Amino acid sequence: MTRLIFRPYRPSDANAVSTLFREVYGDHYVQPDVYLPHMINQHNAEGRWQSMLAVDDAHVLGHAALYRTVHSNTAELALSVVHPAAQGQSIATRLGRELLMQSGSLGLESVSIKQVTHHPYTQRMAEKIGFLSTGLLPDYVPSPFADPLPETIVMGYHMIGGHRRPLPDIPWPENCRALMLHLSSVFGTHQDNKSRPAMPLQIKQHQHRLDIVIQYLNKDLLGQLWQLPKHWLISVRLELSRHFPRNLRNFSTLGFVFTGLMPTPGGNGWFALFHRGVQVRSLNLNCAHMQHLHDDLQQSANAMRTHCTDTPVGTRSAA
Repeated sequence: MTRLIFRPYRPSDANAVSTLFREVYGDHYVQPDVYLPHMINQHNAEGRWQSMLAVDDAHVLGHAALYRTVHSNTAELALSVVHPAAQGQSIATRLGRELLMQSGSLGLESVSIKQVTHHPYTQRMAEKIGFLSTGLLPDYVPSPFADPLPETIVMGYHMIGGHRRPLPDIPWPENCRALMLHLSSVFGTHQDNKSRPAMPLQIKQHQHRLDIVIQYLNKDLLGQLWQLPKHWLISVRLELSRHFPRNLRNFSTLGFVFTGLMPTPGGNGWFALFHRGVQVRSLNLNCAHMQHLHDDLQQSANAMRTHCTDTPVGTRSAA
């Protein structure tokens, strides 16, 4: 067997890396930049990607990268791909570990990962190299495997060099206490009594759903969310604070289900994730906490479907 070498990306690798993505994913990879070798070179030259390769004597057989905005202190371990002929050699794991070892020297304080759930390998790999699963992004992107259902993502997070990203030190509601205590034990806690810079309300269309970002949930905004059409698929990122128990109750009344946490961009905080409307599916997730979140979401989706089926046509909402 030809010996594999793990090394940093070179500008002359661009065509081979692009070809590797085509061979594995065809035309379905969610990041279109990989189909333009010029973009692969540009991102690495500008420092937006820090790519690492697995190569033999003649071919690029694996790729992964730290993906970040320039001068950011956090990055995402992403763009991981391994040629089918080289699978079974832990190449993705070794590439990920190499990049995490470099992250401190790059000035990074943390690294995130979006773990696909179509197959369990990515989740096992992420756990093996030190990522902790924090939340679910249901039906997040089109499947890169040409599956008709969109891909649900497990968010993972890894702190570098002793840095912390604490959660508020509050009594957690019973239905999510196990997860929140687990995350608190790893990331630490703090007294949440500081004022924060104002963050504007954001709403945008993403694929088939609405994404909404909220800093503070007040009565007026809650009423406006209530008036949105009930059939809309909506994902909400709400800044995690000492008001979380109240916010959880309020979102539950609107039909939203809590799906965990993800880090806020910049700063040192967290978003609480809420989701309404999801494809009915069975997933076997590597993390028991993530499995519990998925099962809660599916239970809610099934209950909503049963309610709509049982409600007489003349009494259904016009929305």
